[in-house]
Amino acid sequence: MAANTLILESIRLILQHQTASGAYLASPAFLHYQYAWLRDGTFTAYAMNRVGQHDSAHQFYAWCASVITAHEQKARTAIRAVQAGECGSKSGNELFLHTRYTVDGKEVAGDWGSFQLDGYGTWLWGLAEHVRLSGDEAIIDKLASAIDLTLDYLAACWRLPNFDCWEEWGERIHPVTLAAIYAGVKAMEPYRPMRAAELSQLAATIRQFVLDHGTADGRFVKSLGNRAVDASLLWLTVPYGLVDAADPLMARTVAEIERELLWGCGVHRYAADTYYGGGQWLLLSAWLGWYDVQVGNSQRAKEIADWIVSKQEAAGLPEQVQDHLLAPEQYADWIKRAGQPAVPLLWSHAMFLILADELGLIGSETKNAALP
Repeated sequence: MAANTLILESIRLILQHQTASGAYLASPAFLHYQYAWLRDGTFTAYAMNRVGQHDSAHQFYAWCASVITAHEQKARTAIRAVQAGECGSKSGNELFLHTRYTVDGKEVAGDWGSFQLDGYGTWLWGLAEHVRLSGDEAIIDKLASAIDLTLDYLAACWRLPNFDCWEEWGERIHPVTLAAIYAGVKAMEPYRPMRAAELSQLAATIRQFVLDHGTADGRFVKSLGNRAVDASLLWLTVPYGLVDAADPLMARTVAEIERELLWGCGVHRYAADTYYGGGQWLLLSAWLGWYDVQVGNSQRAKEIADWIVSKQEAAGLPEQVQDHLLAPEQYADWIKRAGQPAVPLLWSHAMFLILADELGLIGSETKNAALP
């Protein structure tokens, strides 16, 4: 399959699985992912903005705001509890807002860690990117109450241990989560002029905390107290901008990601990953390609894009592939427990679109196309 074909199919697939509420189904055919996440959805909306599908992104951000507003009382209760020192550090506490929702904005019960902050920072970052890419400045006023509530919630909770972007390690603090919060707070500074000084100080404090506590051996670490490397650390540079791509800390982090987690063009999450045998995640491979473009390594970025194209299945791009497994003995057990790996994963398609746009593979005729 050619890259151009996958570009068009990715756009169509994402639009097809955006629900009437504006939410994107993470993976419509995978039982455990038939929900909507603020984090995954924001990167999907960002991809839609980059290919000119601004109405789709607008609808998603309106959905985010509706969900946050619907749970305002819970958020305010959590803020008061944190400020009063009454919540402790129980990261799974139902006191806090959830990380995944039904497409109608209801919380999802289950064993997964529900207290995650990265999505709340990421949707604010994505909203600012939507305005930048689409010119839709009016959306800021429309969603003002949800924006301010999110900022209040993040300001109160950012120091608390909570689950990472993989919904694991809820008892720790994670540099990537803090970077997401940093990015969201910074992104809102121009749009909340009455709070600009407060937000600037908060962002600076969070960034310094990561630099002071989120590094070891001259590079960033998976979490405070865990010196392992995680491929999501790429996000500290693109898109969260906590450090530049050329920063020595990031350069050494990427070198460690390449040494431990890169096999061919496929990127693993982290060395101890056992989920479906610890396969290679297409979205993380695209992320490495995105980073490569930033540092002038477009040749490898193009090779990664071609590799992703080669992994297209009849139903779409999967979450991960099994070319190289870190824990092959675990694969069959996961199949028995949860079924076949997720496919299609909208986040995989979104990250392919972002990488394709970074490489200049998406022409203006595609960005202006009215696709069914």
